[in-house]
Amino acid sequence: MSNFSIILIAYQGIHDTRFVFVYLLTLLYPVMLISNCVLIFIVCTERSLHKPLYILICNLACINLYGGSGLTPFVVFKILSGDFRISKSACLVQLFTVMTFGGCEIMNLMVMAYDRYVSICLPLHYEEIMSPSKLTKLIALVWLLPFVRTGVAVLINANLDMCGRVIEKVYCDTYSVVKLACNGIREVNIYGSTITFFSLIPPLMIIVYSYVKILMICSKLKQSGQTKALSTCIPHLVAIFNFFTGCLFEVYQSRFDMNHVPYPIRVMLSLYFFILSPVCNPIIYGVRTQKIKDTLTQKLMCVWAKNVQFHQLATAGK
Repeated sequence: MSNFSIILIAYQGIHDTRFVFVYLLTLLYPVMLISNCVLIFIVCTERSLHKPLYILICNLACINLYGGSGLTPFVVFKILSGDFRISKSACLVQLFTVMTFGGCEIMNLMVMAYDRYVSICLPLHYEEIMSPSKLTKLIALVWLLPFVRTGVAVLINANLDMCGRVIEKVYCDTYSVVKLACNGIREVNIYGSTITFFSLIPPLMIIVYSYVKILMICSKLKQSGQTKALSTCIPHLVAIFNFFTGCLFEVYQSRFDMNHVPYPIRVMLSLYFFILSPVCNPIIYGVRTQKIKDTLTQKLMCVWAKNVQFHQLATAGK
């Protein structure tokens, strides 16, 4: 079993379009890295942004870097190398990355929805409820809960005996790995379904509850108050839609028969969650969050002014 390897057969299905994927991924991956790093830099260096909303946006950017970097370089390497095999241990590591990325992101989106609820519905208690110590605990929960939960799932999968070797995707996920097992499938599926339920449904319920309450409060405000309150929610709602769109593609890929869909389209849909979502999120918050946009503009203007000054001094020196 130490030499056991799994074949990611979807790479063979995109052989004719492999360079298209390489070009797209090598273009999008640096954009993802730079945009998320810039967002983190802005929040960390600007003291006026050291508030719960922006710290949670910064944490979301860290999650995006983790998820995007955990898969994209691997996919590019496999396409270029032509070796579509992966060892069982590497497959489990990938499975862990995939699950923790999704778990951390939805947890963070849940906390962000709660933050908006407290800010708009309970403004007088906002400082107390979202105090630095409580925010620290919430962020720790965002990371620790998915890691512990996923760690148990990976340990269960590690003990499965494999009878199959072929996964019809470009990476390993829980459902695909379980389908390769000889036995114990029922127990693993029960645990997996339970984990999926508690990973998605409670956070989704809290998100929906928070925004129902926000809409109820906004309906009682004047037009100017409604605009101000909802303006801070729009980027978050777009990020939530972006996340669940990726989830929908991922679930449909894993759970339903996709033989009628060409492999290139199937691969694009499966990669949406891990590359397009992390690319879109920092752009959404950078464009739609006024304070972040203003801070970025100020920093760019400062850099431009320093460059002009340096050029003028260098020219005068000549």
